[in-house]
Amino acid sequence: MLAPLCAFYAGCMSVDLSQFESGHHYVGDYAADLEQIQRRLARIQAAYILHGGRAMIAVEGWDAAGKGGAIRQLSACWDARWCDVWSIGTRMADEADRHFLWRFWQCVPARGHISVFDRTWYCRVLVERVEAKCSEAEWQRAYDEINEFEAQQRDMGTTLIKIFLHVTADEQDKRLKARLNDPWQRWKTGPDDYRNRARRPEYLKAYGDMFARCNTRWAPWTIVDGNHKRAARMAVLQAIADQLEHAIDMCPPPLDPDLAHVAELAFGPQWDA
Repeated sequence: MLAPLCAFYAGCMSVDLSQFESGHHYVGDYAADLEQIQRRLARIQAAYILHGGRAMIAVEGWDAAGKGGAIRQLSACWDARWCDVWSIGTRMADEADRHFLWRFWQCVPARGHISVFDRTWYCRVLVERVEAKCSEAEWQRAYDEINEFEAQQRDMGTTLIKIFLHVTADEQDKRLKARLNDPWQRWKTGPDDYRNRARRPEYLKAYGDMFARCNTRWAPWTIVDGNHKRAARMAVLQAIADQLEHAIDMCPPPLDPDLAHVAELAFGPQWDA
């Protein structure tokens, strides 16, 4: 039996990441299929704009797991005026003086907008936990705080999608070495990647706790096998498209009569012929 490429978990439960390590190649015409899913995503964004919906897309995963590439292909098909991509790093001094969720409240999308997060509010129970940048009491409390934060977004009518990209240690090493060997890719890696690499067992434990405690019915995780880049990107885009589309009316609103009148004055009664 082949291991799954992508799985949607609705409800708190343990997750075995080793089930997402097949690295199966993408089967199909990647370029054509990518163009097709991007056209679909563009139409979905139009529905969010037209109907005043809003969405938050959280992308987590290992260093070099393909988060940036997936987000780049996702945002490439969207009108940037209605989409924000937030790259989440270490908290700045003013952020560190506030509750860890404060900076994410500044990124909550307005009506018609979609916000994409390259790393997320889960930093509290991942890097801050593993690197001891907060106390155990703080990161233990954070699971409930995160669940409440996500529930608040859903109560506001926000579509919330959470994607996790998994890669094996060997695949991660292969990608990190490739970045080191390419002068134009070295900016993508730094000392943090290697410090995190050395603490992989601790991160595996932190990820396990995150899935077990934050796979809620209102904000479930979708886990993607990231060991083959093209297959992973298509799985991510498909999962996002499915969940966004499910949460919005995909029928466009009727033509505004005032606009129709203006068009008729400009082009005549047969303007739509």
